[in-house]
Amino acid sequence: MLRFLHRQTMRWLLLLGLGELLLLAASLNLAMQLRYFRQPVELELFSRHMPERSFAFAVVILLGMVALGQYQSHIRTSWFGQMVRQIVGFVLGGLGLFVMYYVLPQAYVGRGVLFIALVLGFVAVAVFRTLFLRLVDAKVFQRRVLILGAGERAEQIHSRMRRQSDRRGFNVLGFVSRQGEVHSVPEEYLLTLDAPLHVWVQREQVDEIVVGVDDRRGGLPMEDLLECRQLGIAVTDLTTFFERESGRVQLSLTDPSWLVFSGGFDATPLRQLSKRCFDLSIATLVLLLTWPLMLLVALAIRIESGAGQPILYRQERVGVHGKTFHLIKFRSMRTDAELDGVARWASKDDDRVTRVGRITRKVRLDELPQLWNVLKGEMSFIGPRPERPQFVADLGEKIRYYSLRHCLKPGLAGWAQLRYPYGASEADAVEKLKYDLYYVKNHNLLFDLLILIQTVEVVLFGRGAR
Repeated sequence: MLRFLHRQTMRWLLLLGLGELLLLAASLNLAMQLRYFRQPVELELFSRHMPERSFAFAVVILLGMVALGQYQSHIRTSWFGQMVRQIVGFVLGGLGLFVMYYVLPQAYVGRGVLFIALVLGFVAVAVFRTLFLRLVDAKVFQRRVLILGAGERAEQIHSRMRRQSDRRGFNVLGFVSRQGEVHSVPEEYLLTLDAPLHVWVQREQVDEIVVGVDDRRGGLPMEDLLECRQLGIAVTDLTTFFERESGRVQLSLTDPSWLVFSGGFDATPLRQLSKRCFDLSIATLVLLLTWPLMLLVALAIRIESGAGQPILYRQERVGVHGKTFHLIKFRSMRTDAELDGVARWASKDDDRVTRVGRITRKVRLDELPQLWNVLKGEMSFIGPRPERPQFVADLGEKIRYYSLRHCLKPGLAGWAQLRYPYGASEADAVEKLKYDLYYVKNHNLLFDLLILIQTVEVVLFGRGAR
């Protein structure tokens, strides 16, 4: 089972993906029938190998939607935003189909059939997704969760997981305070048990108990919790629950013992080998696809800045285990941007950025030379973003656990970049660290692949660029 997805979350995401895959495959079959229903000879001819064609069509469109974050459990967007994402996902999928038909002409189905299939598939997916998510959000189908504790730690579930998207898949029944505990949760959310804990949770059909008391010393009903475990009810630490449901490590809840015993931090030789092979293959592929763009960017910088001005920019960054290396980027700022030698965060509408730099930074073309850092082994394709030594030294003193993000190679793309906008302050660094630590604890090959695909959304919409 994937560590970065909870079983329940993974289950409904897989059901959603499988349902949409079948609908997309059916759309191509229906489109073929509609296009040739009056031409039986052509219908028979074009119906050959339809299962394979339908599967290929569905998979490519599904990958387009994955790239737009349509299968993120924590996504927050309006109905209109959801439709926009689906439209762009289908556009990406359509472009992918044209590439596939060029590489595999046998899969080609004709422009008329393809257009009808895309329209039918879009409508079918939109309707199915709307109904499915309403079903997932219905309380009768959600996990029933009881919070043991009503103090400051437990209150963070109430204050930081208010939105429906934050509580997708589970329903908090209430909070049970322990004797002598100071209440931080509003009174209307407190529960008074009229029976022993294991009897009450069985009667109320509780699926999971989350332990969030402020002081565990002598304050936990261990016998009752053990009875609950024997009844098949999950008992989860608050920090683990928060990490699992929010996709980040809540620093205010985290202590060293939890980090030691909670699992993750996969550094086995097999994982290191798979990550390195992933880095080399993806970096090589991206380099082959983007080298014409890199030449155009270099030419644009030369035309704007004139002969004798540098095209590339080398900057010292902190890598794995605190070792420094020189990161390579296309120069997007003036050559006198830090003439005094003082490192500064980039700000919105930074006047140090050149005209070409504003474009390249917006669409992330300035990052492409870092592919060389990946090929050299100084960076990974996916990982925490590398920071400058001056910032690392300062943040390491102020932010607890900041050094943990350096147990992996820094990355060109990452989980924090997907989930949080551009960081340009200490407060932003704290928030991004929550996502970086989540990735550091839970990274694996499939997680890297999902981040890579969803990075397309970041590039297309320019999220976080500055």
